[in-house]
Amino acid sequence: MSVYATFCFLAAAAMLITFINSKLGKWQNTIAITAGSLLLSLIIITAGKNGFTQLQDIAITELAKINFESFLLDGLLGFLLFAGGLGIKLESLKDQKWEIAVLALGGTLFSTFFVGYSLFYICQFIGIPFDLIYCLLFGSLISPTDPIAVLAIVKKLKAPKRISMQIEGESLFNDGFGLVIFVTLFSIAFSGEALTVENVATLFLHEAIGGIVYGFALGLLFHYLISATNDHAMELLLTIGVPTAGYVFGQMLGVSGPLAMVVAGIMIGNWTRKNGFSDESKAQLDHFWELVDEFLNGVLFLLIGLSMLQFSFHQEDWILMLIIIPLVLLARYLSVRLSYVGFNRFRSYNPYSIKILTWGGLRGGLSIAMAMMIPVDVWVFPEKHIDVREIILVMTYGVVLFSILIQGSSIVPLINKAKEWQNKQS
Repeated sequence: MSVYATFCFLAAAAMLITFINSKLGKWQNTIAITAGSLLLSLIIITAGKNGFTQLQDIAITELAKINFESFLLDGLLGFLLFAGGLGIKLESLKDQKWEIAVLALGGTLFSTFFVGYSLFYICQFIGIPFDLIYCLLFGSLISPTDPIAVLAIVKKLKAPKRISMQIEGESLFNDGFGLVIFVTLFSIAFSGEALTVENVATLFLHEAIGGIVYGFALGLLFHYLISATNDHAMELLLTIGVPTAGYVFGQMLGVSGPLAMVVAGIMIGNWTRKNGFSDESKAQLDHFWELVDEFLNGVLFLLIGLSMLQFSFHQEDWILMLIIIPLVLLARYLSVRLSYVGFNRFRSYNPYSIKILTWGGLRGGLSIAMAMMIPVDVWVFPEKHIDVREIILVMTYGVVLFSILIQGSSIVPLINKAKEWQNKQS
């Protein structure tokens, strides 16, 4: 089959699972799709081990046609982050700007080094020769919360406003900072270059600050284009230009496309919504992008579940997977807890804030995409054909699945308790 045909079948499978879930289940669609695709992966693997190897080979071959990291980082990500930015209310963002900045910057940095060093010492203790730089690299890709997973699951539960804005804003903005850490450690690990503080600072300014400035310019351009027409269909069509040509041009400039999409989305979702769109477009904007968001999220989370078919699993992988899940959760809790030590000095918060931010700090496809960028054949156990990429991929996959299936499906009671407390206060 062609890549297009494979994509069409994946989209149809995602829609089928969503339809069945709407009739029989009560899960969030993204959780249902991930669980359904994971179950399908297990069935295919089991069939392969019982003589039906052709089925497994066909599935792996077809999935390989869609390069997951390129499909997400160069394609879907722009649409999903732009859609997320459209839904952010600027007034709420301003109210929580310092909290979001501390969580996105300080929290990500703390978690990266806590996970990295803890994993290194654990590996030394259990006899797995996993170098410190690779442990830190894993810490950098697993520490930023995934905006796609967070917006797809947590946002729709309608948590109290301040909690919701903190977790949404953090997940949307910590990508740029997390990417700088990842690229820096990636260069140290695999290029052998000696990076200086000046180089890292330049990289951050170019990627993160450049992405924000470019996103502002892009949002301004499309604001004036949308304001210049009263054609309802044209106004909505113009918004598609931001995550398509706008995102690709940002990559060509070498700035952070994800941050640019968030900034442009916030501008168009607030400024243009108020002053640029016709009344008909204002009513349809959210429905239009909600449909795009639901469709692309369905395909993405289906691919997350099916990605298991492409991984190899060894005993060492399973051991590290069981260790890393509670370790990442502990790092998340400590980063949030330490941040709130400072926050509580200036204002009061919902008593369930720390618990929700910890348990709702979901990881998703972005972490898997970054893990897939790691080169193959950097051996840890050559005699067992276990390399760095396999170990990091399996650990990442374990955290992502736990995050989506367990954390995503069990956070509802926490949010309901936070709502009850908020209602009592008002």
